[in-house]
Amino acid sequence: MTFTLPELPYAYDALQPYMSKETLEYHHDKHHQAYVTNGNNLLKGTEFEGKSLEEVVKGSFNKNAPLFNNAAQHYNHIHFWKWMKPNGGGTKLPGALAKKIDEDLGGFEKFKTDFAAAGAGQFGSGWAWLAVKNGKLEISKTPNGENPLVHGAVPILGVDVWEHSYYIDYRNRRPDYLKAFVENLINWEYVEEMYSKA
Repeated sequence: MTFTLPELPYAYDALQPYMSKETLEYHHDKHHQAYVTNGNNLLKGTEFEGKSLEEVVKGSFNKNAPLFNNAAQHYNHIHFWKWMKPNGGGTKLPGALAKKIDEDLGGFEKFKTDFAAAGAGQFGSGWAWLAVKNGKLEISKTPNGENPLVHGAVPILGVDVWEHSYYIDYRNRRPDYLKAFVENLINWEYVEEMYSKA
């Protein structure tokens, strides 16, 4: 299996004003493309050739750092583009997911606060996550390209807090970017789809 760059599921200007056309062009066409290109080169001749992306991510963690970094970032970004949509966010969550957030995370408002805090509190590059672990929802943060897959969990929502994800639009105001992401960009239908599979 080789890595391929997916098309964005919307136009480059579709997420404005919360995420600009310029950010998406750089982030998707340059950064994500680099993970794909480097990942494919690093995959050649390894034991992970022909394995699924999830298998490559889990298998290369703590064994082959360069391959892991690119494979994990490829995985993260495939989903990141789908975790956003025009006119996303809002408070109308699919029923089963809303109920689970109430049960495990103390309600939607608390989820929003804790998820944004995880993203704001990640020092340097990384991600904030909503994941399913042992049947329960949990919020976490990881450095660089690391994701919940390597910690025995299944990610159902992630936000990229690498500077290239927000610096063109928000400069150093990461909390403003996270607020915009939660309130205006999250594609809850895709989160629900991943939750039902998890």
